[in-house]
Amino acid sequence: MGRWSAQHRKKAIWGWLACVVLAFMIGNAVGTKTQTTAQSGVGESGRAERTLDDAFPKHQVEDVLVQSSTTTANVASFKAVVADLQHRLAAVPYTKNFDSPYAPGNAGQISADGHSALLGFEIAGDETQASNRVGATLDATDAAQAANPDFTVEQFGDASANKELNDSISADFKQAFVTSLPITLLILLIAFGALVAASVPIILALTAVLATIGIVGVISHLSPVDSSINEVILLIGLAVGVDYSMFYLRREREERESGRSEEAALAAAAATSGRAVLVSGLTVMVAMAGMYFGGAPTFTSFATGTIIVVAVAVVGSLTVLPALLAWLGDRVEKGGVPIIKNHPWNATESSIWSRILTPALRHPALSATAAAALLVVLAIPTLHIHTATPGIKTLPQNLSVIKTYNKIQEAFPGGPIPAVVAVSADDVTSPEVSGAIADLRKQAAANPNFKQPVTTNINPDRTVEEVDIPLAGDGSDSKSNQALAQLRDDLVPATIGQVPGATADVGGFTADSKDFTDTLKSHVPLVFAFVLSAAFLLLLFTFRSIVIPIKAILLNLLSVGAAYGVLVWIFQEGHLESLLGFQSNGAIVSWMPLFLFVVLFGLSMDYHVFILTRIREAFDRGRPTEDAVTHGIKTTAGVVTSAAVVMISVFAIFATLSLLIFKQLGVGLAVAVLIDATIIRGVLLPATMKLLGDWNWYLPRWLEWLPRIGPEGDAGLPPPHEEPEASADQREGQESPA
Repeated sequence: MGRWSAQHRKKAIWGWLACVVLAFMIGNAVGTKTQTTAQSGVGESGRAERTLDDAFPKHQVEDVLVQSSTTTANVASFKAVVADLQHRLAAVPYTKNFDSPYAPGNAGQISADGHSALLGFEIAGDETQASNRVGATLDATDAAQAANPDFTVEQFGDASANKELNDSISADFKQAFVTSLPITLLILLIAFGALVAASVPIILALTAVLATIGIVGVISHLSPVDSSINEVILLIGLAVGVDYSMFYLRREREERESGRSEEAALAAAAATSGRAVLVSGLTVMVAMAGMYFGGAPTFTSFATGTIIVVAVAVVGSLTVLPALLAWLGDRVEKGGVPIIKNHPWNATESSIWSRILTPALRHPALSATAAAALLVVLAIPTLHIHTATPGIKTLPQNLSVIKTYNKIQEAFPGGPIPAVVAVSADDVTSPEVSGAIADLRKQAAANPNFKQPVTTNINPDRTVEEVDIPLAGDGSDSKSNQALAQLRDDLVPATIGQVPGATADVGGFTADSKDFTDTLKSHVPLVFAFVLSAAFLLLLFTFRSIVIPIKAILLNLLSVGAAYGVLVWIFQEGHLESLLGFQSNGAIVSWMPLFLFVVLFGLSMDYHVFILTRIREAFDRGRPTEDAVTHGIKTTAGVVTSAAVVMISVFAIFATLSLLIFKQLGVGLAVAVLIDATIIRGVLLPATMKLLGDWNWYLPRWLEWLPRIGPEGDAGLPPPHEEPEASADQREGQESPA
């Protein structure tokens, strides 16, 4: 692939750019279809959401809080404000089914102290349509607020919350995108000492991200994706795209400095680093594929997005990158930075990594024991990890919609987050079913774990009835979970469960959280088994050793465990809150451990494969294992360190974003890469390889049938200064694509 691309650089470069532009334009034109609540739900709560979604006309419920510190709801001036608000909202298209606090039976929509009232209404359409339509209702609410400055008039609901939250995520995405580019460029300038060389990895990474966003946009119309998919694509795409380019470019420059011609240096890089990129990419994609076994649609979309962006980055590294390098030749070192330039591309014995590596190889047993003990200590907090679905407390508290929610929660405790019971029967209005529902409402009213009012809604076909029962607590605390358990285990079975032919599923926010967490716990063993087995087989075939994959898996599990421990210590136990700008809710986001595992395992294998490829290359050329280890790590230390710094910087930017989800994601990934690139690669890997010696390459006789897939070049690459004569086709391909 590298040779073809270098010989046909016009086709490779312009073909790549055309594919990227086309993919992005098509994806942008069709848009990205995100998962609805019903589509992303799992377990009993997911069934409840889908039952209601199929049975009722699509709509989103909104509430407007009207509040006064001096006037109560029974005063004429208060009633006039509510009437003015309803009049303004009724004039907005797609609003319907207004639920006035003054309607008979709606006493629960006036607070106990009488100073707050809730006006409810619906916005027609599904979640996507309502998100586009809610803006006009917010404008009407703001107009009512401006006309009545002595009152508080504020709106909250699924549509308004999603709109403001999506706007916040979009702003975060732009901030991360804009901030990461100059930081990455600066790091690459320091690493390569030349502006052109530093720009090449960024160009490849950006084009890979843009192409993937477009491709995922098209795929989302077949299988909707999570709303955070673009952030995940950016996170992984920048990391691997820059890494792969750095590996390839650095090797090409090293070979050039060693005396090879431009053509032979590129061929050497393609045969060695190109192979490492291919194996690394496959390993990362295999790890990401583990999310397909996560049991939740959220993971399915994350798996698809990350696999595509890694695949695109690999294809770009093996095609357009060699074409660019062939076109640029030695001009890739143009734009040198005076302070930084003039360093050799090939590693020297006086590097800082030499000083770290020497004692690790001199005292391998002590070094390995000390490093492993440190990682085990860091992993100890993982023993009491607690996960939960993100709730209101994990969202930025400075959002106006969250402030409104907190006011509603204070005035109407437990009201805004009800449990939703989806009752299905041939006829929910029959005496048996309606009597059971009435009994359910009666028992809930007499139980302190539930709040009032309990409301119901019957679909036009009379086959489904929605029963909303407000739970005690804030929706995610122990009170809410206790109430949910009592509703599912006692109240529903004792009432609706006694009616033949009737079914009832309990959903709602609290149920969603519990079911999602339970699903993850049951599927985690499948994910771990798949990822570890696939990685073992891939490394076994790549390095023809049974020891290398076992050791790689153990080292990666150590780094992942240490990253988990740091994540728990910071976010669950509440350390560094002021520094990172968050307030701990005593839990880790429920999908974070599984997602971090597959991502970290894949990214860790990047460095592992790259370093081991160099070590194996030296070993196959006759060096003893210890010399091969020393040579392999010293010659890759610079590029691995630079790549790790790029990764850590990109991930750390996500730790500065407003959503707690992104903070946890950024910190977890940054810490893991830091541990992996220092303690694992600098101490544990060389120390354990020194201890094992030639046993590193042990392959049982019954596996000797494995094919040898070593670097292409040992037989075909000439040594420095001995270059093959270029063919006519090769000479023809040397013209500039411009």
